[in-house]
Amino acid sequence: MVCRMRDCKITIADVADALHVSKTTVSRAISGKGRISDETRQRVLSYIEANDFKPNMIAKGLAQKKTYNIALVIPGDCNLVDMPFFQNSMQGICDEASANDYDVMLVPVTAHHSENLERMIANNKVDGVILSRSLVKDTNAALLKEERIPFVMMGTSRDAKILQVDNNHRAGCCALVSRMINSGTTRIGLIGGSKNYIVNRIRKQGYEDAFRAASIEPNMALSIENCDSIKKIASATEKLVQAGVGAIVCMDDFVCSVALQVLAEKKIQVPQQIQVASFYDSTLLKHAKPAVTSLLFDDRALGALTCKILLQYIQGIKVESRTLLGYKLVIRESTLF
Repeated sequence: MVCRMRDCKITIADVADALHVSKTTVSRAISGKGRISDETRQRVLSYIEANDFKPNMIAKGLAQKKTYNIALVIPGDCNLVDMPFFQNSMQGICDEASANDYDVMLVPVTAHHSENLERMIANNKVDGVILSRSLVKDTNAALLKEERIPFVMMGTSRDAKILQVDNNHRAGCCALVSRMINSGTTRIGLIGGSKNYIVNRIRKQGYEDAFRAASIEPNMALSIENCDSIKKIASATEKLVQAGVGAIVCMDDFVCSVALQVLAEKKIQVPQQIQVASFYDSTLLKHAKPAVTSLLFDDRALGALTCKILLQYIQGIKVESRTLLGYKLVIRESTLF
């Protein structure tokens, strides 16, 4: 009689008894490893399929020396502004992990405190790790390399030996600024966040690429970085207004939201007097008026691909050392072309 999962839970021992084989034989058939005949393996797999049997993941992990867990390392100091990116990419990671019988464990860390990650490694709780933020001095990446833990950077690293999956921020930022330049606006200011984040450095490179592609030397006096507070962003916006810029591009939506507020307080019309654009498109600027021209990245796809590459790497499958996803330039009312 066929025993369905909705009626009862069968175990490896039940399968072994029903087919008059050993539990080791059933385990080998499930894992695909070990010496058993093709006929026996097929007989076990057919019985399992007919009975909708799913092996206990702990038992399966012990048999294969795997935990069937991966860690997603997230910054413990991330704020509300960062949440759209982490939520979307995390959903993609969880979808891909679930499809491959893996669970995702969240590990919060900060730039100077990695105790949570160290404890997880020491306790052998995961088969691999995804780092969700890349830093100039990345102690977490260094730790994983030292411990020889399989990991992938969801971002860009200066270390070419680290597996990396990222959005093509440099090309996207270059395309946005190039469009402004081609429309006749060449005095373009840039407001950026912390230089400790690799992504901010890459976005600045894209900004500079656009000017050099137009045979214009970028004016570094119009590029203001390390604006990691409302006060600093507001001050940078005022400096750019005084410098007579025709446009301001912001490295992320938080910077952009503050810049728009400062311009509104000064009764400077956007885009009639100063154009504004953002190098990232999230829900933070969803209700901005005027609507903001920005770069749209598929963060969910980024997370899913990062997880897929990590799982392939864990399985010993050869993967690309660096993968870049595309972008979409979304033109809205905050710019004139």
